[in-house]
Amino acid sequence: MRFKPYLALIIIGLLVIACQNESGDKDGEDETSSTPISLIVLPSQTFQTIQNFGASDAWSTQFVGKFWPDEAKNQMAKWLFSTENDTDGNPMGIGLSCWRFNIGGGSAEQGNDSQIGDEWRRAETFLNEDGSYDWTKQEGQQWFLKTAKANGINQFIGFVNSPPVSLTKNGKAWSDNGSSANLDASNYPAYADFLVNVIGNVETQTGVSFNFISPFNEPQWDWKCCGQEGSPWNNSELFAMTEKLDSAFQKNNISAKIELTEAGQIDYLYSFSNLPNRGNQIKNFFDPNGSFYVGDLPSVAYKVAGHSYYSTWDTDWLIESRTLLNQKMKEVSSDLPYWMTEYTILENNDEIKGNGRDLGMNAALYMARVIHADLTVANAEAWQWWLAISPYDYKDGLIYTDYSKFGGNYTDSKMLWALGHYSRFIRPGYQRVQVRRSDNKTDIKGLLFSGYVSPNFDELIVVLTNQTTREHSIEWSGLSENYKSVEVYLTNGSEDNNLTFQGVFELDSLITLPRKSMVTCVIKN
Repeated sequence: MRFKPYLALIIIGLLVIACQNESGDKDGEDETSSTPISLIVLPSQTFQTIQNFGASDAWSTQFVGKFWPDEAKNQMAKWLFSTENDTDGNPMGIGLSCWRFNIGGGSAEQGNDSQIGDEWRRAETFLNEDGSYDWTKQEGQQWFLKTAKANGINQFIGFVNSPPVSLTKNGKAWSDNGSSANLDASNYPAYADFLVNVIGNVETQTGVSFNFISPFNEPQWDWKCCGQEGSPWNNSELFAMTEKLDSAFQKNNISAKIELTEAGQIDYLYSFSNLPNRGNQIKNFFDPNGSFYVGDLPSVAYKVAGHSYYSTWDTDWLIESRTLLNQKMKEVSSDLPYWMTEYTILENNDEIKGNGRDLGMNAALYMARVIHADLTVANAEAWQWWLAISPYDYKDGLIYTDYSKFGGNYTDSKMLWALGHYSRFIRPGYQRVQVRRSDNKTDIKGLLFSGYVSPNFDELIVVLTNQTTREHSIEWSGLSENYKSVEVYLTNGSEDNNLTFQGVFELDSLITLPRKSMVTCVIKN
């Protein structure tokens, strides 16, 4: 249904009134709610092509997928994967386009002997101690793999925290000393064979073909006893293991590509920081003159992967670190892509604390600002959250469950729907385009905006994040007359507004952004 401009203003005005139950002071911007902000959208000025938005299956899906009632796990899967709308036009899920599968190291089979106290952070392995395989393992995770594929996801990443414990130096899924890989060089070929077998047999079991394999998750950290599975890797070890893995992939006609570098912080990508043996990874691995150049290996994905942890506060560092990252990427190659492959709110700073669940807008807006910076400053082609489902009292989940293996309560969060403002509408192949205010103002703590165009230019997506405590109105400028209408979707502090469809409006309608909200506008021909 299409509304006239005056009716659009009435409807959105009522929406603003409904949001006044949230407290807050006015921000310092000089605009009033009656002064529209003019956004100039230039679809012809394009930047990176978006590949996907995703999340990982660690750790909860091993229990949720295996033991929880069908009704519960199907609803969780719908929230994560669905691109369908209900009868009122509201998205039923956030339409993730990528799913990360944790290839376990075997601490689960060790039980308490693993010394990892939290069984939710232990993971099964397909590899038995005698060298045989059991492809029924990781059953709950395989359920989510199959369900993701059934919902249209076609990008899958298999990532490894620790090699199988039967191969590691200490027989554990963590490191004794944190100084080197918990895998002796004599077992590099065995680790490569393991991953080759996992790729082929997971496809047989689930129908899912991994696009990428990430063998070295956050190699900068020491991963000592005993919080979870993990292994450190020095750059020289990464290089040697990657060569072995590339050879095994080529020999076995594996189409999956090796994903590097999965740095635990983005500054390790462009500087040595405090770890000379594990830093400066862009130059080391992707510069032809680098010490450990792998860019010419046929099974290595030509991209750089990094995690946004500890780079989001303060906001000056949020921008500076991503600017430096982008500069280093361009120095090495103008066409080397960057993927942000893991983030959750770990920081404890003046604005937010990692501890304690926050199902509301504070955490969602913090998350949205990080996504915005990664896409618009670092030019990330992909953005992937950490825990799709979390049982913890922490700001780490899109969906939260009771700490119960066999069923219980579960709930969505505003962080789920915040990610959905991007993932549901910006599909693989869309390009980021130029969007700016007519007055050229920018404020990383205020109103954020970014635009994306479909491959055939018939659809423009503009994601708007209002972090301020006052409402703002938006008008469009610079668009050709080919664009006729705007679909509007809203998430704010109201329980009723989770990526909620607001209607279809004429292009000359003002779009009002309630305080502390996210609005996605789908502009169509």
